[in-house]
Amino acid sequence: MDKSKLFVASCVSLITTAMVFAIRGDIANDLSAAFHLSNEQLGLIFSPAFWCFTVAIFISGALVDAIGMRSLHILSAIGYFVGIGLVVFAPRPGAPVVSLFDHAGTILLYAGFMIMGLSQGLVEGVINPLIATVYSDRKTQRLNMLHAWWPGGMIIGGVLAILLTRLFAASWEIKLATILLPASIYLVMALSLRYPPTERVQHNVSNSDMWREVLKPGFLLLFCCMWLTAAIELGPDQWFPSVMQALAPQLQGVLYLVYTAGLVFLLRTFGSGLAHRSPLATLLVCSILAGAGLFWLGSLQPQQSGVFVAFAAATVFGMGKAFLWPTMLGITSQQYPRGGALLMSLMGGAGMASVAVVLPLMGARIDQFGPGAALRMIAALALPLAIAFGGLWLYRVRRGGSNQPQTAH
Repeated sequence: MDKSKLFVASCVSLITTAMVFAIRGDIANDLSAAFHLSNEQLGLIFSPAFWCFTVAIFISGALVDAIGMRSLHILSAIGYFVGIGLVVFAPRPGAPVVSLFDHAGTILLYAGFMIMGLSQGLVEGVINPLIATVYSDRKTQRLNMLHAWWPGGMIIGGVLAILLTRLFAASWEIKLATILLPASIYLVMALSLRYPPTERVQHNVSNSDMWREVLKPGFLLLFCCMWLTAAIELGPDQWFPSVMQALAPQLQGVLYLVYTAGLVFLLRTFGSGLAHRSPLATLLVCSILAGAGLFWLGSLQPQQSGVFVAFAAATVFGMGKAFLWPTMLGITSQQYPRGGALLMSLMGGAGMASVAVVLPLMGARIDQFGPGAALRMIAALALPLAIAFGGLWLYRVRRGGSNQPQTAH
């Protein structure tokens, strides 16, 4: 078993997942024009990808032990080929359709993005338990290093889309097809590598014992916290370009998104050791910083706040959200290894479901009270998180250390 190659394959597959998000957003207007879609219909086209992402994470937690991580990893790569093929070769309707299911082209478009969503969820459902198994002594550190390639992939996808547009005037089909390059790379790697059984399987933990871990109070508390950490980290990201354009109009709003993504990439790549040494303390500090950064961003005045102040607030927010998602996964696997891939998939699925819930809430808040109010609303979630993580950290310290992993035996 080649640990380093398995880690690289996992990183490349996460890059593929992130590129789908970035390029899908870039080609939205072109898709709308090509298929005569209204904004509502375009939203309906994209929505199954998001929910299928969530469903696939949940399902993979139950399947990965039975089918194996290698098979699901290969299946996820094949899904990108099938999904992108359906979208690119879908026939264009000659006029607007009343329903997406009135024309073969829009049906295939819907199915293509749905399959890509399933592939994205399978990737997340495989690579998290894979890295936790391969690096069982450094779970939180390696998961942070792995998830550095989420913002890394977003940057790669976004920059690639911009370059293809400005330098080559590339069509949306070509831009979407570029996702197949990293998908091909990790497919070839997955086909040639030997994958280990999951940590739970290695230690002969029964299914009943695995499911029993779900009901432990400590895990249930972390599960609830995941809904809030994901909302703080990923919810604002979806609105960041338009929100920052309104709050700090001196620069394009997308630049703030790219900046925070780059900051998160660097912190996860080079600062993952901090999260490994004390995950709960890291989560406590990050929740406070993320909340403070969002509140500061939400308090910016378009005519008064300069670029320097806007970037300073974005820096605090970026530092705060940097370690939230991977550290939540790491501490779950570290403290509840008998729960195996199931618990990690429940955490990842909760995170994605949280974003699905919070996005329309933020949109309604923006419509009613403005973008600043929406950011301040999400910032308030940091308070219960700080209380929860602070309490857990003190509890662990009093028991002899906040970073003592359990074993799967």
